[in-house]
Amino acid sequence: MMLKSRIAVLALLMPLLATACAAPGGRTSPQEADQVRLVMGYRPDIQFAPMYMAVAEGFDEAQGLELEFHHLPETEAVQLVGVGELPFAIVSGEQVLLARAQGLPVVYVMAWWQDYPVAVAAPENIGIQSPQDLRGKHVGLPGLYGASYIGLRALLDSAGVREDEVVLESIGYTQVESLMQGLVDAIVVYANNEPVQLEAQGVPVTVLPVADYVQLASNGLITNEKTLQENPDLVRRMVAALLGGVEATLEDPARAFEVSKDFVEGLAEADQQVQRGVLEASLPFWQSEPLGYSPLQAWANMQEVLLSMGLMESPIEIEDAFTNEFLP
Repeated sequence: MMLKSRIAVLALLMPLLATACAAPGGRTSPQEADQVRLVMGYRPDIQFAPMYMAVAEGFDEAQGLELEFHHLPETEAVQLVGVGELPFAIVSGEQVLLARAQGLPVVYVMAWWQDYPVAVAAPENIGIQSPQDLRGKHVGLPGLYGASYIGLRALLDSAGVREDEVVLESIGYTQVESLMQGLVDAIVVYANNEPVQLEAQGVPVTVLPVADYVQLASNGLITNEKTLQENPDLVRRMVAALLGGVEATLEDPARAFEVSKDFVEGLAEADQQVQRGVLEASLPFWQSEPLGYSPLQAWANMQEVLLSMGLMESPIEIEDAFTNEFLP
């Protein structure tokens, strides 16, 4: 456990659920901060640098908050927020629409990632220069689920390529190794991650970012309708604190990298060039004017992809799934 136990892995679920939500009405006194647990992806990572900066630079304290970070799979996090057991989580856009289609009243209140980070990467010498070139190719991805699969389908759909025209290989999270060993022709990756690793190992790749072909709602902060109704001030302060961390990271990524070492076990011992490269490659995905803004078209596009994949049976009111009301 690191940084005075501000990070905790969510090992005992019931104690967390019993104390997760801040009391309605905000702080109980001017001196007492609201303790808020923020659930993020499956483990601490340099890609969460803006969240770490929100704490290290005191943006949470300035908003009367004391943030603690916990880690769960997105599907679990969105369920817990949806049933009111947790007030906040960082999840991807498709999870919001899928949850609301199942009757879970989650609402996306701050766009952290402005572009969907999924991409396809292939060795430069294999001749894959566009999504159309994926026809007949063996493409490795973790599995037929999650953001990687949805991003790939969106990429193929944008180019009029059917899924059955591509040979999909479920390879787990071995994309880098599988490509280097020639087990597949291309891999589905996060544009800010695996391509950096491959370049560092002397494997130049062509990258086809989904965001170059279609705008999709990506990772951001969610809460639930009950919290929005009963404690909107808490939501506003939470958004302000996290956006402070995003802005500080964009302004000083070198500082954000050093701060992250206090939150990410093993980061100081990891390949510094690769980890810094991952952070630098992430920065463009977080930039927007204003910070945190979520465009309607990105949600409409995401819903269209989910419907075409059969992951949603019918459209929902996407205007109810997100709001920009709580941006500073």
